[in-house]
Order: sequence, then C-alpha cells, then structure tokens
Amino acid sequence: MRIQSFKAWRPVAAAAAEVASVPYDVVDRAEALREVQAKPLSFLHVTRAEIDLSEATQPYAEAVYAKARANFEALRKQGVLVREDEPAFFVYRQEWQGHVQRGVAACCHIDDYTGGRIKQHERTRPDKEADRLRHILALRAHTGLVFLAYRDESAVDALVRTTEELAPLYDFTAGDGVRHIVWRVGAMRELTEAFKGVPCLYIADGHHRAAAAARVAEQLRAQEQKPAGSEEYNWFPAVMFPASQLKILSYNRCIRDLNGLTEAAFLETVGRRFKLTANADPTPPGTAQIAMFLGGRWFGLSWLPERNAEALAALDVSVLQDRLLCPVLGITDPRTDKRIEFIGGIRGVTELEARVQTGRSAVAFSLAPVTIAQLMTVADQGKCLPPKSTWFEPKLRDGLLVHTF
Repeated sequence: MRIQSFKAWRPVAAAAAEVASVPYDVVDRAEALREVQAKPLSFLHVTRAEIDLSEATQPYAEAVYAKARANFEALRKQGVLVREDEPAFFVYRQEWQGHVQRGVAACCHIDDYTGGRIKQHERTRPDKEADRLRHILALRAHTGLVFLAYRDESAVDALVRTTEELAPLYDFTAGDGVRHIVWRVGAMRELTEAFKGVPCLYIADGHHRAAAAARVAEQLRAQEQKPAGSEEYNWFPAVMFPASQLKILSYNRCIRDLNGLTEAAFLETVGRRFKLTANADPTPPGTAQIAMFLGGRWFGLSWLPERNAEALAALDVSVLQDRLLCPVLGITDPRTDKRIEFIGGIRGVTELEARVQTGRSAVAFSLAPVTIAQLMTVADQGKCLPPKSTWFEPKLRDGLLVHTF
C-alpha cells in the first residue's frame, strides 16, 4: 500500500477534547444538539451543520453545506484549529473497556480505492454518498477519517510502538469513556516503507466517506487539462489498524411495519422458516441464531447452517435478509428502503425494545456480530455484506485530523 503524509488541521491541545466529536452518522439531530450544548466547540457544527439552522431546514439543503463551510472557517480563524507546519503521519490509539487498538493516520490514494486495493464490504446508500460528496466539495476538506484494517504486519507494529514512546499531541477521555491518544510520527520514511509490505486494506467503517472522496477526485480531475494523479484532492485521510486489534459489535435491525400482516400471522410465518423459541435471550449466543422482539416478547430464531454454503450466504445477517426481511417483510433493498432502521450494537437491546414498545417499529432483530475474518473473506471474494452488517467500536473522532486540498 502507498500512503502519504499530510498537513493536518487539528485542534490546539487545550481544545481537543471539546472539538473532537462522534462521527456525523451515529447521532440524530436531537443527539447532536445535546452534544453541542455541552461542548460549544464540537466539530458537529461542521459535520452536522443543520443543527445551527432552523429545524425546518432539510438536512441536504444548500444552506447546510454553506453553514458547514462557515463553521469550519470560523474554527480556523479563531485559532481553535491549527495546521501542521509540515506533512506528517500520526499514530491514533484508542482504549475502551479494556480494549486497545493502535492505528496509523495517513492519506490513501483514491486509485487504490477504485482499483480494488482498498476493499469494500458493503455498498453505499446513494443519498448519504451524495451528502458527503457535497460536504467535501463545499469545504474543500475531508473532515472525517476512514477506518481501515489490514492483516497484521510486524514492521508497522514495531514502528507504532516506537512512536508511543514519544510525547503525545493529545491524550483525553471522551464522555463515552473512550480514551484517545494521538502522536506525530517521527520515523516517516521507515513507516512508508513498512506499508509496502501490506498488500491491501479493508474498509471497516467509512464506506460513504471513501466513495465520496473518490467521486470528488473524479470530478476535479475532469476539470483539469492534464491531471497528474498526484494532486492533493486524490488523497483522503484514514486510520489503518491491524485486524487482530479490532472489535466488532452487532448491527441490529428494526422494521417499521409487518408488511400488512398481523402479529399472529407474522409469527406463524416466521415459525415456518425458522425454529422458533419463545422467551429467548435477547443477545444471540452464537451463529445461526437471531433474537426477535415482537409484541413485548423475545423469540429465538435458529436454523441448521447449509453445508458448503458460500461465506456471504452463510452469514446470519444474510440469512435474515434472504429468508425473512425480503420475502416476508418486503425489504428488497435495505440500502434504500425507509422502512428499515439500523441500530448499532453499542446502544444495546434495550434500544430495540424501546422502539417497538413506543410504536416506532413493529419488530426488531438482534444479531451476533460478524467477525473480522468473515468480513475479509467476503471482501477478498469481491462481494459485499448486506448494508450495515458491522459496527466497529470504539469509533474514530471527527475533527482531530482534517485533510484539506
């Protein structure tokens, strides 16, 4: 893999904990508003600028992107964000509930993304991809980091550990209990060489950011008479983690209605397609098992895995989609269907129960997490998981390392 250092815009150390925000797509408007009220400098003013406009403003209105640009410029003019004097790599370490992961922050090239060396495991949703495209173009900046994984490379690991012996740029614990530590890398040349031993990268989180970055580069190249391919807009920022260090949580599903069926009729249909058990554990104990919340009760759905099934078809999330969501509930395209909501495992099963009990959803499904080995196998085969199949935790914080072009 080829990587490139960059002159990051980043918060001054005293403001880092307040500026650093959760990714734009893991909170809704109300949650974003609560965060910025507690932290006025939160980078959500940039990534979710609609919170600074009238509630009637549509999230993809032109005014939202103009406000995002103005908020970004304000943070720079106020000296809250400063720019590195020279291009650099960074080590980004996160600690959460006893779990530790260490990644390298650098820029990757969009040709490696479009050429398949940066592998995807899910398709993007057109509306979200278009949103990030417009956001990047409006700010001339990539405001968030793409979360990438690679099969462990000892040479990279050794350089990361050496960097951790230096004084960090940041060291703070966010409100969710995640500790974030960032160092500037000293061994720049050695790290570049070490990554040449990494044959490919896998997108863990940030498919929409990466896809939008590629589209931005394609549009800007089209405006050049003789694009060289080395222009700054061809690069997007990412943090690359060794796969063995990553933690995947479940990504659950809520469906707003039963596609015209009564609860009794739906339950009967489910019983014909799965082994159905009442009063089940809301957290599936293993693979080939799914928990379903319906009518105030948890049910267990289980099945015998097919022998010699392809890696993609054998996944629990695929079985749920192929046997139940599509044929029974009519969710033919979960990427675009507004009747399905995806709930990250970090919110717990109580969130699923609450959505059904309040009538926001008719039924909820709790799944066991996909493993990183399963993700890589599917990606290596050039296939994609069903959308929103993996929830990586802890999340990278927005606003700590921003790439401009």
